Amino acid sequence: MNRLSLPSFATAALCALAFALPLQASAADAPAKKAKTAAKAPAALPELSPEQQANAGRVLVGKIECEFNQAVDVSELSAHKGYFSVEFKGKKYTMAPEATTTGAVRLEDKKAGTVWLQIANKSMLMDAKAGHRMVDNCVHPSQKS
Repeated sequence: MNRLSLPSFATAALCALAFALPLQASAADAPAKKAKTAAKAPAALPELSPEQQANAGRVLVGKIECEFNQAVDVSELSAHKGYFSVEFKGKKYTMAPEATTTGAVRLEDKKAGTVWLQIANKSMLMDAKAGHRMVDNCVHPSQKS
């Protein structure tokens, strides 16, 4: 009876593992990845209420400088009136205005669990699921006193 020694068994296992690992994507796969990314863009968003539309008119847009030399870019979505794209650290969130009782402007991406709060003197981006601020002290030129 011929048994494999421990070193040859380990070598055989490593070889099997190496062949089982997926190969890196080739350049030919790149267009397929781009197509998947483009498919994630929201095609149809719910219609906003008149109150939400009114709040959309109060949102400050543009590149907004924040603490620790960070920035948030807020822009209107031209294809979806009243909706906004909020970009921070390479991630984009599609946000809708929500009603508040305090007079603050609140944009929310319910799917991602992110909230953009805009008050008189600053704005902040929050991770509502984790319950913490992602970035704070964001000041639009019109918020400077």
